[in-house]
Amino acid sequence: MMIRNGLFSSESVSAGHPDKLADRISDRILDAFLARDPHARVACETLLADQCVIVAGEFKTRCQDDFDAVRASADALVRDVLRESGYRDAETGIDPEHCEVQIRFNGQSQDINQGVDRADGILGAGDQGLMFGYATDETPELMPAPIVYAHQLVRRQAELRQQGVLPWLQPDAKSQVSFRYVDGRPTQIEAVVLSTQHEAGIGLEALRAAVLEHVIEPVIPAHLRANGLRCLINPTGRFVTGGPKGDAGLTGRKIIVDTYGGAAPHGGGAFSGKDPSKVDRSAAYMTRYLARQVVTRGWARRALVQLAYAIGEAKPVSFLVETYGTETDQKRDLAVELAREFDLRPQGIIETLDLRRPIYYPTAAYGHFGRGDVSLPWEQ
Repeated sequence: MMIRNGLFSSESVSAGHPDKLADRISDRILDAFLARDPHARVACETLLADQCVIVAGEFKTRCQDDFDAVRASADALVRDVLRESGYRDAETGIDPEHCEVQIRFNGQSQDINQGVDRADGILGAGDQGLMFGYATDETPELMPAPIVYAHQLVRRQAELRQQGVLPWLQPDAKSQVSFRYVDGRPTQIEAVVLSTQHEAGIGLEALRAAVLEHVIEPVIPAHLRANGLRCLINPTGRFVTGGPKGDAGLTGRKIIVDTYGGAAPHGGGAFSGKDPSKVDRSAAYMTRYLARQVVTRGWARRALVQLAYAIGEAKPVSFLVETYGTETDQKRDLAVELAREFDLRPQGIIETLDLRRPIYYPTAAYGHFGRGDVSLPWEQ
């Protein structure tokens, strides 16, 4: 998407949001499998509702002992994620010590596996689908500005909660940032929305004043604040009941938060809980990597890359590079040059980005792209 003129908004959610809890549990299970078997096949889904967590999916390891070991540890891994997220008891959202945890692990379907582990030894795509990657020079992170600041707000909320600066903050939170674009460039922020779970004892006006002073003002630079900037803090007035007690959580429901905040298309496939043979994940990382190549090499100021695959096939069925008229050399065929330089088959992507490692748990909160706090190969 090329945003020319007008307001554009993106949102983010905290690591304690119910959907992010689901993503993080699924990726913690994935990492546990990859730590034991780098070639494990993992498709892990998590559902949280009130005091119940259900973890289910299809899995395949080369050694049965690895499957059994992760299956045996899954209950403890779930509870660790809940504790790390800041939940302490049923009143705050979910009780890590006493909630019900159901583990439903199945073997991977042979019908799927025969298309991935092909007889010719070439790794086929784990599913059909289309994936998009995007990069823009409007921020140092090569990300759209609205999602960058939306992530920073919920990250700041979490830091203040963990440090005890605002001890009444609770783990569940959401943010939203609205940028004014002029001639395709972000110029100022006209609205910020931040809803944060809190203890019952804090008054609304005190909460709003503290969040404005300690969360919003340190994150939103003065030069980006529009005259009349609207800061909507807990606009419903009360947010005590949060986490899975307030709303069910499910893996894969925050795919726009995970990517570009709506500033670029999305193929529809979620990331969390999937091993890199699933092109929903690995090819989305590769398209981001290629879009970054276009921008960092000075070929264009912004780039959208699309790949599409058929299940069981190795070569992509389509490959697109769109630069929205920002390219520096109109004679250069970017798709041809990139396809010549990089292997876009699933095995080539996995090897280029070294994806058979337990690196995925940190990606399940605050976005998969534009991260400087963790070392992610597609961001190099």
